[in-house]
This record gives sequence, structure tokens and C-alpha cells, in this order.
Amino acid sequence: MDSVASSSGNGRPLVERIRRGELSSRDCPSREVLKHATSLWGVLALIALRDGTHRFSDLRRKAGDVSEKMLAQTLHALETDGFVERKSYPVKPPHVEYSLTEMGRELAEHVATLAVWIETNLFRVMSARRKRVASVRTNGGRKAPVTDVTGGPQEGNALPPLRR
Repeated sequence: MDSVASSSGNGRPLVERIRRGELSSRDCPSREVLKHATSLWGVLALIALRDGTHRFSDLRRKAGDVSEKMLAQTLHALETDGFVERKSYPVKPPHVEYSLTEMGRELAEHVATLAVWIETNLFRVMSARRKRVASVRTNGGRKAPVTDVTGGPQEGNALPPLRR
């Protein structure tokens, strides 16, 4: 039986418990794990580590514009959750490597599937954003905040041209 559909705890299927909001309640520990695993830097780190063991500087390069502090916090959270293994070598300068645990490899596959879906459907998402902006502008002239693909604010409340 699919683990998402299987019962646990109170006998109700997990999917039903998610729909009812039991797993998304404020006190549910799954919220913290979800935050770590699906943050921008968490996703990029998990995807990068699918290729194998990497040093911190390699991961930072692959992630792009992440700060050292943010990447360190992300890797620490993923390590705490049991998804990433950190191995430190007693040499000078310090040498630290990161790799996925077995559970981390499982998670990384799911996260990669989500990332592929987003990349595959980005044109549709951007089109929906454009329609929403056009709708807001024609319905009372209200300006709605719009963000670009990277999540940052966009000047002029307009979307960038499609790049596909």
C-alpha cells in the first residue's frame, strides 16, 4: 500500500489526515521538517547532493547566490532532520564534506520531481501570473504585488517576458 494512503496513528489514511489539517496544525513537527526540506536553499542543496558528496564551497557555487550563513543553517537543519551527513576532517584548512543519508536520498528524489514539474510547467505558471495581473488591472485598477520567477519583487508591477 502507498505510504501516503496508509493509515497510521488514529486509523485514518494519511491523505485524509492532511486534508483535515491534522498534519498542518501549528504543533505538528512535520511543519518544521517540511520547512527545511522545501525551502529554496534546502531544495537546491538536496538536488545538488543527489550527485554525490560535496564540500561546502561546491554546494555554495551550485546554489548560486546563497550566503554562507544561510547555506550553513540549511545544511545544519537538513543534518538535524537526518537527511544530510556532515563529515569533518581534522586538517588545516578545515575540510568538511556533505552527503545524503539513505533517507535524504529518498527525499531528494521527491524534491527533484517537484523541481522538474515546476521547470516543465513554468510557462503555464508565468502565463497564469500574467492573466492575474491583467485581471487585477482591468477590475478596478488595483495593483497587486507581483514577484518574478526568483521570488524577488519586480519593479513596475509587470512580469518579465517569457523565456521559452
